Amino acid sequence: MKARVHSIETLGTVDGPGLRYIIFTQGCLLRCKFCHNPDTWKLNEGKEMTVTELVNDIEEYLPFFQSSNGGVTVSGGEPLIQAEFLLELFTELKKLGVHTCIDTSAGCFSRSPRFLETLDKLMKVTDLVLLDLKHIDTVEHKELTGMSNEHIIDMARYLDEKKVPVWIRHVLIPGGSDNDQYLQRLSDFIATLSNVEKIDVLPYHKLGVYKWESLGLDYPLEGVEPPTEDRVKNAEAILNREKTVK
Repeated sequence: MKARVHSIETLGTVDGPGLRYIIFTQGCLLRCKFCHNPDTWKLNEGKEMTVTELVNDIEEYLPFFQSSNGGVTVSGGEPLIQAEFLLELFTELKKLGVHTCIDTSAGCFSRSPRFLETLDKLMKVTDLVLLDLKHIDTVEHKELTGMSNEHIIDMARYLDEKKVPVWIRHVLIPGGSDNDQYLQRLSDFIATLSNVEKIDVLPYHKLGVYKWESLGLDYPLEGVEPPTEDRVKNAEAILNREKTVK
């Protein structure tokens, strides 16, 4: 089995605990206006790699994982588009005692029997899910990402049902997701989940603008500046209000 891989970062520090070997997969169904990796969108691009190729490379970094409580994170793009490959990869990694993590926006989640059969198996060899919740409001989510969020919220509930540890990630965008009313609604939803270990507020940035330009795409958030430190702290306070009492 082969996967389409966009790129690999061998010693990442922000996509899960400890030092991480991060595999960025190719292909995504969302079209987020703030995306800093639009070059991962197309499904048929990227480098084809086998499980064996990846595991052989990962093994060279095992000492770094073991000394830092790190492991392997598969990000994207959207990694769950290639869920069957992830299942095979993570099955092999668990034989090596490697901590496994998926960074997902849940854009391809569905309750179809075929998808759930693979996903159920995958979750048994997944130690952590980084779940990106872009916006709690369905209309605003579609405006921001090109897709509604009902199935994404449903995946959050699915992960709770399966008791899979989750870190929630929320990108804070001035004029978009940085709205106290929406943050409160998102906080209320997160409070219904029993499996959330951490909530990260990720300040919007413009580091990926050059990629839009190189691809000949108009950047839709032109003129939007990163949030202030006060607004980031405000969002953190609202979203984490229930976490301390769980």
